[in-house]
Amino acid sequence: MNSIWELETFYRKRNIVIIGAGFSGLWTAISIKEKYPQKTVLIIERNTIPLGASTRNAGFACFGSLTEVIADSQKMGWEKTLELVKMRFEGLQKIRSYFKSNEIDFELSGGYEILNNSEPLQHLDTVNEKLKTITGLEQTYILNQEKIAEFGLGKSEFLIENPCEGSLHSGKLLQKLLEKCHELKIEFLFGTDVKTIDENPDEIKIHISENLAVEADKIIYCTNAFSSKFLEKEEIIPARGQILLTEPIDALKLRGTFHYDEGFYYFRNLGNRVLLGGGRNQDFKTEQTTDFETTEFLQKHLENFLREVILPGRDFKIALRWSGIMAFGSEKTPIVKQLSERQFCAVRLSGMGVALAPKIGEMMAEMISILI
Repeated sequence: MNSIWELETFYRKRNIVIIGAGFSGLWTAISIKEKYPQKTVLIIERNTIPLGASTRNAGFACFGSLTEVIADSQKMGWEKTLELVKMRFEGLQKIRSYFKSNEIDFELSGGYEILNNSEPLQHLDTVNEKLKTITGLEQTYILNQEKIAEFGLGKSEFLIENPCEGSLHSGKLLQKLLEKCHELKIEFLFGTDVKTIDENPDEIKIHISENLAVEADKIIYCTNAFSSKFLEKEEIIPARGQILLTEPIDALKLRGTFHYDEGFYYFRNLGNRVLLGGGRNQDFKTEQTTDFETTEFLQKHLENFLREVILPGRDFKIALRWSGIMAFGSEKTPIVKQLSERQFCAVRLSGMGVALAPKIGEMMAEMISILI
């Protein structure tokens, strides 16, 4: 049994309870608390630190490669594609307005995409024209062949540069968001697993153990790939992204963030080390999982990619290997919606949580405002 002190403080009723302390959960809490400072907000996180994709990604500050924008426009149409790109672009701007670059190791080092066929280049002018109103640039994407040799890349026929993109330190960004939450008096229960949810006309009960439940007026699921337990009717497909990081490499030429093979491979320099992730298109079935593991097959594949594309003719050693879990669907539009009178969700960020989460937080604050 719990004491009266615990029940009237840590486990007392809140106006808003958010499940998940990743980027979407933290930005949602901040947006709600800034809009309604008098409301009480609690974030429940089952792990001791945020996991999933937020602390396990590659630290890209990006809003979409050329081939991704082309593919999305062909699948979803230009209206939805531009809306999504705009959300990502404005999300990155919001991060930079909240935190100093040196606080989160933000570097506007440029984003690049490697192409090995010329077909996407035929769409370059069209895409640049479409994105002018978002980025403010005549040319968001530029063909820059000279940098292929400058970066020491192999198996790379064309290189597209995007000067609006860069990199950041995901862990430091999460720490700054947590600091902002504490500043706003947003509360947390870390290491707490939500068992079941009961909704009735007067309130919602979040059961965290057999004999203990936290009550709330509204609940928001920010659980991304780990949402099947709560959102059985939504199309949320988990996708594991495996990553490796090299030891320091002398005279490393690589600078910036890079996409290859329509974004299925992504790499960057981390100081004088190389961080490489992806390749799940080599084994889609195995990588459709929420298990935090790395596989020998895919890790060897990534090492081979390092040898052939990123560091041809160079020796390297691997320092770290890890994986993160993303969430996808049949299209890339995130699911930000009201599920019932008292339940909401902001999930399925399609590997773009860094850029999307700040805007998703604003959307949820607006959505929930008419009911507060």
